[in-house]
Amino acid sequence: MSARTAAFGFLRRVGAMIVKEFIQLRRDRVTFATMIMIPLLQLILFGYAINTTPRQLPTAVFSHENTDVSRAILAALRNTAFFAFVKEAGSAEEAEHMIRAGEVLFFVEIPAGFERALRRGDRPQLLVAADATDPVGSANALAALGGVVTSALARERFVDDAGTSAFEIVQHRRYNPAGTSQLNIVPGLLGTILTMTMLIYTALSVTRELERGTMESLLSMPIHPVEIMLGKITPYVLVGILQAVLILGAGMGLFGVPLEGSALLLAVATLLFITVNLSIGYTFSTLAQNQLQAVQMSFMFFLPSILLSGFMFPFSGMPQWAQWIGEGLPLTHYLRMVRGILLKGSGFSDLRVDGAALLVLMLVAMGIAVARFRQTLD
Repeated sequence: MSARTAAFGFLRRVGAMIVKEFIQLRRDRVTFATMIMIPLLQLILFGYAINTTPRQLPTAVFSHENTDVSRAILAALRNTAFFAFVKEAGSAEEAEHMIRAGEVLFFVEIPAGFERALRRGDRPQLLVAADATDPVGSANALAALGGVVTSALARERFVDDAGTSAFEIVQHRRYNPAGTSQLNIVPGLLGTILTMTMLIYTALSVTRELERGTMESLLSMPIHPVEIMLGKITPYVLVGILQAVLILGAGMGLFGVPLEGSALLLAVATLLFITVNLSIGYTFSTLAQNQLQAVQMSFMFFLPSILLSGFMFPFSGMPQWAQWIGEGLPLTHYLRMVRGILLKGSGFSDLRVDGAALLVLMLVAMGIAVARFRQTLD
């Protein structure tokens, strides 16, 4: 056999394998779509939705007086790119509730007699409270606050030509005074780890039975689809609870993460969150034709979850369309709840909206999972 003949045979065999692989890729449309969609999804999310310098952060103002100075400060807050004026609080208690419930990230209090003290040169204090559970989200805005208010007062001629401020800004970094990043990351890791593991474990459950040929044995038994689903999900609920206990225990022991709120409320929220993810993963398992497709679907859901939930980047700094998508993700609501319970001491009244959202997502996911599983069996 000549060298030319051997080379031709080699190229022909390799070419045949290439054609075979393209045919196989065309048949596996989920894998091909994943290869195309993941780069596009990453490009869109990182290019448009992710903002490491968040702006238009929700802010509340409680003014004890309605004067030229207070109106100038309110106008300055409305016009700045960092603060989005949500509403004017009627009392300090109302403003505190708004921060604890996550409705606003900042609260500016203009004390009584502020303008009179300015005119007398007494250097009064402007009080600013910030939700510091996310240090990245609050740092830049707090740094810009002084310049915003100073500019507003300069227009009212309460700041001299040298730029010396006639007042003092007192900042209160609530719930994380030192700006420790671990206090923000560890509660977020609890949600992301549970999302990843619960999705993948259950996404493989039905496809594994189909690939091994054991699904026929299950169908021959006197058992209903809902009973099969509950039987498959329940062990993973216990695994998820064990994971949550280990993560929280390590976070408290190693990083000093506090538990300011109710442990029972945290347990209920975690159980609800685990159930939501298990239901979504079970739905993926009924849609996928094999285990590889199940994992790919799980990853397609996990990627926007970690990017649009507020875990890696401030939620309030994302554009409106990205926040709408994030509101449909279970991790978004769970992060608010777990951070609120651990760091803020939030109660049920503060977290009822996110709790209701998780409950609705759980019912929808479980309904879709049961319907899809019944179609799989038909």
